[in-house]
Amino acid sequence: MRLIDSHAHLQADAFAGDLAVVVEASRSAGVERLMVPGWDADSSAAALRVAREWGFEVAVGIHPHDAATATAAEWSAVVELAAETEVVAIGETGLDFDRMHSPQEAQLANLRRHLRLALNMGKPAVLHCRSAAGARDAQDALIAELHAAGFGGAASRAAFGERPPAILHSFSGPVDYGAAALEMGLAIAFGGLVFRRGEDASAEVARLVPAERLLVETDSPYLAPPGVPRGSVAGFSGRRNSPEWVRVTVEWLAEQRGASTDSIGGGLVAAYDAVFVRR
Repeated sequence: MRLIDSHAHLQADAFAGDLAVVVEASRSAGVERLMVPGWDADSSAAALRVAREWGFEVAVGIHPHDAATATAAEWSAVVELAAETEVVAIGETGLDFDRMHSPQEAQLANLRRHLRLALNMGKPAVLHCRSAAGARDAQDALIAELHAAGFGGAASRAAFGERPPAILHSFSGPVDYGAAALEMGLAIAFGGLVFRRGEDASAEVARLVPAERLLVETDSPYLAPPGVPRGSVAGFSGRRNSPEWVRVTVEWLAEQRGASTDSIGGGLVAAYDAVFVRR
């Protein structure tokens, strides 16, 4: 089976003791493409080091959890890293109105600077978006911010042409939110979150995404899908996810789309290559 993992935090402490083993297991499982996203300035720099060692791609940015605490110097470091060839996307950024580690206004300001950087660099934004259970305020705010920044309009067409200007990472939300993102030309990535209770809309959205904008991810070491064994490693307790387990979500995607895993795998590799371009 041909596989990709468009979002795996391999620079996290959870992989400090056995990264080589994890990478080899992912390659043995069929993972051909892999992107390592940062969540702040230090993790973005670490992602670049990991990617250079193993031949992966990188996203650099500041997570909404850190929006209120990130300094001007840290943002400058992210902007500098964004120019590196291995950096193919800007993020992980976005909005998290569920856990609220940063106030909404700080999150919005942080998102806006990432969207500007993505347009300026021609590198798509990787977008985290979560609302509290039963709510959709973060999703609605994200769509509004994308429109205001010019995504889906002339600004994003000038920067990206026909390529997706952003990716909804680890999709979660109502069907019309996914449809609105697709109308703007965004790509959508599915991960282990689809197996959680209350995520039924993801199956419908998975059937809507054009093949050339369909991605899959693990969000390693988080969001372990069914089948990942329990245990603990240094820096992480519980079920540690890793890129080899992306195959579980690919099997789910194939089922939703009425396709074989072999046919969908080739499409995922092609979509990854079309969305993430080294410059």
